Amino acid sequence: MSDYFSRFENRRPPAPLTYSIPREMLWQFLATLTLVIGAWYLAWRWQYSLNPDAMWFALPLVTAETLAYLGLILFVVNLWQDQPVTIPDPPENIGDVDPISPEGDFPLSVDVMFTTYDEEPELVRLGIKDAKALDYPYPIDVRIHVLDDGRRDDMRALAEAEGVNYITRMTNEGFKAGNLRHAMEQTSGSFIVICDADTRPFPTLLARTLGHFRDPKVAWVQTPQWFYDLPEGERLTDRALRRFGPMAGKIAAAIEKVTGPVRFGQDPFVNDPQMFYDVIQRRRNHANAAFCCGAGSIHRREAVLEAALRAFGLSVEKRVLATEEEITLESKERQVAPALLEAIRTEAVTTEILTPYRFHVSEDIYTSIVLHSDRARGWKSVQHPFVESRMLSPQDLLTWQIQRFKYAGGSFDILIHDNPLFRRGLTFSQRMMYGATFYSYLGSLWNVIFLAAPVLYLFLGISPVSAYSAAFFIHILPFLILLELAMMVGTWGISGYAAKASYLSFFPLGIRAFFTVLRGKKIAFPVTPKTRQTGKFLRLVRPQLAVIGLTVIGSVWALGALAIGGTGHELTAVVTNMLWGLNNCIAMSGIVAAALWQPPESDQGKDT
Repeated sequence: MSDYFSRFENRRPPAPLTYSIPREMLWQFLATLTLVIGAWYLAWRWQYSLNPDAMWFALPLVTAETLAYLGLILFVVNLWQDQPVTIPDPPENIGDVDPISPEGDFPLSVDVMFTTYDEEPELVRLGIKDAKALDYPYPIDVRIHVLDDGRRDDMRALAEAEGVNYITRMTNEGFKAGNLRHAMEQTSGSFIVICDADTRPFPTLLARTLGHFRDPKVAWVQTPQWFYDLPEGERLTDRALRRFGPMAGKIAAAIEKVTGPVRFGQDPFVNDPQMFYDVIQRRRNHANAAFCCGAGSIHRREAVLEAALRAFGLSVEKRVLATEEEITLESKERQVAPALLEAIRTEAVTTEILTPYRFHVSEDIYTSIVLHSDRARGWKSVQHPFVESRMLSPQDLLTWQIQRFKYAGGSFDILIHDNPLFRRGLTFSQRMMYGATFYSYLGSLWNVIFLAAPVLYLFLGISPVSAYSAAFFIHILPFLILLELAMMVGTWGISGYAAKASYLSFFPLGIRAFFTVLRGKKIAFPVTPKTRQTGKFLRLVRPQLAVIGLTVIGSVWALGALAIGGTGHELTAVVTNMLWGLNNCIAMSGIVAAALWQPPESDQGKDT
């Protein structure tokens, strides 16, 4: 495994996107214009464009368009405002982060926690060594802990060899959240740094993040996650030269002079999280709605424990009231005897579990919601702009799907059972930001309609619109063009097509996760594999292959129908739906290629 990591040691993370007031003003203008034109288009669609002879087709499609437009509004709200990139001065002592503390002159204390279950000990050793190299301009007490839920002798031996604390427990209750709770009971640092088994902090992690805690209301700081082993792919010139010889290499080089670098196999699973952290999360800072994502986050111990105690008290009272109501209904008594009520309360206290981090498959965002909704304390969060650690990316489609299904299922579970839109304590802006996150996962439900619509027309010749007329294109084209321009400016500096294509091709996982939660089934807590699972995974992309196959066959069928005549197919409609279907096929091809992707021979060291 050491040979695998050595190839990436010299890679450095990208700098955060720069803040530009003129660009932000242009983005806000284009976004507003896009929403206005989009509303105009949808009003026309509902009033004048539905095919009365195929309402079974027309209504689902226009409903899907409307739901997607609502998602666009939430996305615009999320991206509306950015902030300048700053690094606050690091605090010198506890008094700088807690002005009322009686220990104000004491140095800061930080617990760096590496959570692990079945990962290779040597992988964790890399993170421990990097944590030992953390730099800080003032005296600071940094304590490193290995939280081993696998109860392994070799992991204990590694911790002892590295001179760090080893913490384990008898059960795996609560999984990662329970592991962190157990460790918090045995540690006392003012701040907690959460690391996964593969997290490798940079020396600047504490020096550039603890300054945010000068505001005593800041409960946690999330740093961007950066996967330093993302496949870089192969340049077009190199591939042409390798496969077809010098002449092809020269032609490819000439093409790249015009188009810029073209790479094959670069980040095949669209793992690069820069769009999420540098655009989506960072622009939630102004609304105090950036949520915790686990690894690479720094937490104020006081905030986490206080929120847990408050939630614990509310849960106890809820349990007591429910039991009291049940007893009064059965006994016909107006009130419960004081002694019995005290016994009920005692039982409730012993039954409820104090959980600093919620026992949930999406414990990070769930805990964030709990903290943000504590209006009495007014806890804040910060999305830090600079990458302060590195970690491993999923390197095969099976691992990618395990991770994404967990994210989707956890989000749906919160949406259905503890919807933040209705949670007391959150501000309106926070509700909108959390709503944007959960609503985005619902997109799979209507994306499947966008994928099926062109296929249906190409096969049946039945249109969901009254006509593909000039009026149709006059309404839809300005909206689509403005949308692309607005998104290009709003996410300036980051390519967005791969993320959009991945979002569209995500539909089978999203739908499966949604109905899993809807049926009342729990989302499992699988540990994301840190080594590549060998093989090809075409079986995992059958729905996407079906979209491609049906679109191609439908296009051939529609062209034949045009040539023969006697069907409802029209040239303008066939061309429009073929182009629509082509866009869908290109989006699906990315995940199909990922299913077939194999790492270069030099990277085989990470396979299992």
